[in-house]
Amino acid sequence: MFTIKEASEKLNCPAHTIRFYDKEGLLPNIRRDDKGNRLFDKKDLDWIRLMTCFRATGMSIAGIREIVELAQQGEATIAQRRAILEAHQAEIVKKQQVLNEAFEAVSQKLEVYNNIQNGNPEDSFLEYIGRLDTPTNNEGFK
Repeated sequence: MFTIKEASEKLNCPAHTIRFYDKEGLLPNIRRDDKGNRLFDKKDLDWIRLMTCFRATGMSIAGIREIVELAQQGEATIAQRRAILEAHQAEIVKKQQVLNEAFEAVSQKLEVYNNIQNGNPEDSFLEYIGRLDTPTNNEGFK
């Protein structure tokens, strides 16, 4: 069993975040000692780690709560939980594609600036324009 401090250190997750998850009902199986302090086992830490990943990908607290509530109902809700995660995964893929395009645009602009600073402004501009004309680039980045 781990204290909240130990759980926080192991997960690299602030204790106040763990307390927030608990207050939001996202940690329904957390035990407490005779003084009321939260106690965590490995399974709890794994779940908190997963919630942290969900949050990092933009899943709402309400979405996580829905998964927790369904999980408490047992294996009969696995299909529903899976559908929620599949929909969330599709959203992540879309966000990742947008970020990849934005990253490429920033990288190209940095290359232009590097070429300008190295005394090749015309070459960098032509390379930049050539990349913008490729079909994979978004017209909005011109």
